[in-house]
Amino acid sequence: MYPIKRDHLNLFLFFLILALATSCGAPQTLRTVFKNQTPYEGYVVKIKDAKLDQTGLGQDWLRAGEKALQDSLTITLPYKETGYFSADKPRALGYKIDAKRGERIVVNLEVKARKDMQIFMDMFEVENTATNHVATTDTTGSYLVYEVDDDSQHVLRVQPELLRSGQYTLTIKSEPTLAFPVAGKTSRNIASIWGDPRDNGARLHEGVDVFAKRGTPVVASSPGIVSRVGTTPRGGKVVWLADYERRQNLYYAHLDSQAVTAGQRIQIGDTLGFVGNTGNAKGTNPHLHFGIYRYGQGPTNPFPYLHASNTPVPPVQADASKIGNWVRVAARSANVRQQPSVKSGVYRRLSQYTPLLVTGATASWYRVVLPNGTEAYIAGSLIEVTTKPIKYEKLATQTDLLDNASIDAPAKDSLNPGSSVAVLGGYNGYTFVKAENGALGWVQKSLLL
Repeated sequence: MYPIKRDHLNLFLFFLILALATSCGAPQTLRTVFKNQTPYEGYVVKIKDAKLDQTGLGQDWLRAGEKALQDSLTITLPYKETGYFSADKPRALGYKIDAKRGERIVVNLEVKARKDMQIFMDMFEVENTATNHVATTDTTGSYLVYEVDDDSQHVLRVQPELLRSGQYTLTIKSEPTLAFPVAGKTSRNIASIWGDPRDNGARLHEGVDVFAKRGTPVVASSPGIVSRVGTTPRGGKVVWLADYERRQNLYYAHLDSQAVTAGQRIQIGDTLGFVGNTGNAKGTNPHLHFGIYRYGQGPTNPFPYLHASNTPVPPVQADASKIGNWVRVAARSANVRQQPSVKSGVYRRLSQYTPLLVTGATASWYRVVLPNGTEAYIAGSLIEVTTKPIKYEKLATQTDLLDNASIDAPAKDSLNPGSSVAVLGGYNGYTFVKAENGALGWVQKSLLL
């Protein structure tokens, strides 16, 4: 895991200031009083009230939260990741999800830490380059549920409070918001989908068809009130159910018979009627036509509302002991990607011995920080640990041991001329080394003899 590099006294002072900032007796600002804030926003206000935003650590924490929204990694659900938060390196996780209207995104976070650790989880909807906040957790920060209202990309941000270390396991999955409308059937029994041509292409299918034996119970997919029961030339015997909570009407058509009356209050699973082939379905195999009509917006695709994926949450197969440690590219070259899949586009091609800091593991992939500070995924088969030096070299002059591969990086230590370093890897004119005192860092390649 990440070693704590800051002085213990400084950490104690930070803890003390932060405790004062988050205590019940902390003074409230006008922003706190008059704005309905998320837990994350409230925490930011307390950081600023305690002047922690004027410290390097506080600034790093605030920047990490913004960076997670802009540089989030794309994932496919279901998804599971294990990783580590380090007290001395403020960090926020960002996950970009292609969400569909009618899905419910469920996020569960488990944390193992020596001390209680507050985690902030927030969901944002992406519109062009803007991110709009749509959901948050309570202050315990372990569970988030969000029903997607529109087809769009969403970003989940996960960020711990300052100065807390701990291991996390994050699971993200999607589920349907509605119960399936035919008893004993699932979305795998949908045969005709949204948008299929009808009447020789004169119109499109505004729903889905579920085929079942005549007389199979048709059930309520949500609580609501039966708004209409009747017979029409196209739908045959129909039932309309008003789902007021989601501001939409559910339409059940081609019923063999109806079992409810208008105005009746309904719970999930109540029988509304029975599968048939009435209306313009006469002569076809019995089936239910199910449609959703949003208030003021018209029909929408019911499939995401009903689809329950049978894909299991992938277990973490990568070696969790590498999390928080440095590794390097073992192959002659290796691709890192923005998604943990070989189907994902290549983000960057790295040469052999490029060092990478492992921050998480998902399936057989590692989430890593590249020497330039960006994050990506790499297959576990392409890396090796850095415990064995590639070679040993000596320093030509007094040299700063840098925190990362950049001339602007802060110095962690100063190395004397002639001292020996173990070369562990290299990147873009910088060499990753282990000093004689055991410290890890970067030196300019040109300063080695």
